[in-house]
Amino acid sequence: MENILEKMNRLRDEARLGGGVRRIEAQHARGKLTARERIEVLVDPGTFEELDMFVAHRCIDFGMADKKISGDGVVTGHGLIFGRQVFVFSQDFTVFGGTLSETNAMKICKIMDMAMKMGVPVIGINDSGGARIQEGVASLAGYAEVFQRNVLASGVVPQISAILGPCAGGAVYSPAMTDFIMMVQGNSYMFVTGPEVVKTVTHEEVTFEDLGGANTHFTRSGVADFAFEHEMALLRQLRRLLTFLPANNREKAPVISTGDEPEREEPSLDFLIPDVANRPYDMHELIKKVVDNGDFMEVRAGYAKNIIVGFGRMDGRSVGVVANQPMVLAGCLDINSSVKAARFVRFCDCFNIPILTFVDVPGFLPGVQQEMGGIIRHGAKLLYAYAEATVPKVTLITRKAYGGAYDVMSSKHLRGDFNFAWPNAEIAVMGAKGAAEIIFRSEIGKADDSAKVLAEKADEYTRSFANPFVAAEKGFIDDIIMPRNTRKSIIRALRFLDNKKLENPWRKHGNIPL
Repeated sequence: MENILEKMNRLRDEARLGGGVRRIEAQHARGKLTARERIEVLVDPGTFEELDMFVAHRCIDFGMADKKISGDGVVTGHGLIFGRQVFVFSQDFTVFGGTLSETNAMKICKIMDMAMKMGVPVIGINDSGGARIQEGVASLAGYAEVFQRNVLASGVVPQISAILGPCAGGAVYSPAMTDFIMMVQGNSYMFVTGPEVVKTVTHEEVTFEDLGGANTHFTRSGVADFAFEHEMALLRQLRRLLTFLPANNREKAPVISTGDEPEREEPSLDFLIPDVANRPYDMHELIKKVVDNGDFMEVRAGYAKNIIVGFGRMDGRSVGVVANQPMVLAGCLDINSSVKAARFVRFCDCFNIPILTFVDVPGFLPGVQQEMGGIIRHGAKLLYAYAEATVPKVTLITRKAYGGAYDVMSSKHLRGDFNFAWPNAEIAVMGAKGAAEIIFRSEIGKADDSAKVLAEKADEYTRSFANPFVAAEKGFIDDIIMPRNTRKSIIRALRFLDNKKLENPWRKHGNIPL
């Protein structure tokens, strides 16, 4: 018995040491925590229970039979975050560069299977050199097994990927299928092929950072949902993100007491909209003054800035916020913003998170580049997402809602539950000046003072159509509210919708315009 206990303790110590002191020091020298240190920061103190600590690889080729380390380069297990269960895997770069082996993949798949059974989120901490070359196709098969589980878990339990080192080749497709990707500036890299391969094939010279760094994916590609200066900030914000999410698709959105008065008025919102119709304002101000305690966690903040998406709370309950941003491209919808918002709306719908939409949109962005890039197809993704969503949907039009963009932004016609407008909202096919130029083209052309006639006809169109009252008369707007009352009107609507039941017709799955 003593021999067994001695061996058990030796193997545990070996596993905890990973690739050894020298490699741990090298990891720290790069400004990176070890796999276990990351887990300790992420979960509540003393709650992590490791699984498969004694697992070792099975490879006997290329001298690997003599290079076995308990745990085999990935730490897996379960713990608590703010008292709620999570499963975690953390790749250990000090062991074979964190490369994925057959048994390494088996460990990850095991906790993903358990997470599905129990209805618990899965967090993956990625820091890996990719497939373990010595194992060949067995390693590739391991990746495919993980991919399959990513797909099956999608929309069932939240999946979050923290990229805290390299993630290259086929390895990138597992994080890509998770719900959120977090990266660290300077230490995180994601790319299908590295700089050397790019140079060989296309003769382009590019750095690791420019090709696949955090800033690139946060601001240009849209791959990363969050980017942080260092690992500690990422891990703290990952904990925060989970507070907005239910554990699985059978639970309602979480409710946390915030102490913010539900009936609170915000008189300053009465003056948010500028007197000049084409003057921008920051939609962040509205969001932060309406949600509980101004606590808003923006997602993909660096990408497609003409639309804002993120999580807040209303009367303690998590809500997903989607808002046009007049400060960027006048709030127009384009390819990138449509895809960004569509994915966020679908996530909220998967996990029973009510969707709050703030609308100030002059339409879809015109231009040859947008048309050739497929704005029709990509814009339809957002329309599809809103139309398919069955969660509570509350919409507020603050200023402009023109053309097809009015329809797309969670209108009454896409099963919006409560649709509000501020008194100065304009709901029309297009702006008054453009509409007058078309409707009264002949009359304007014949006039001696065409500019004066155009202005008069534009005013006439505004009085007739560019206001919320015509839409309200038709029942497309449920109420016209004062800006200062926005918070309490939304909260009352969400309370009323708390037990909403709506199901789409049975189908295997819809065919979203990808």
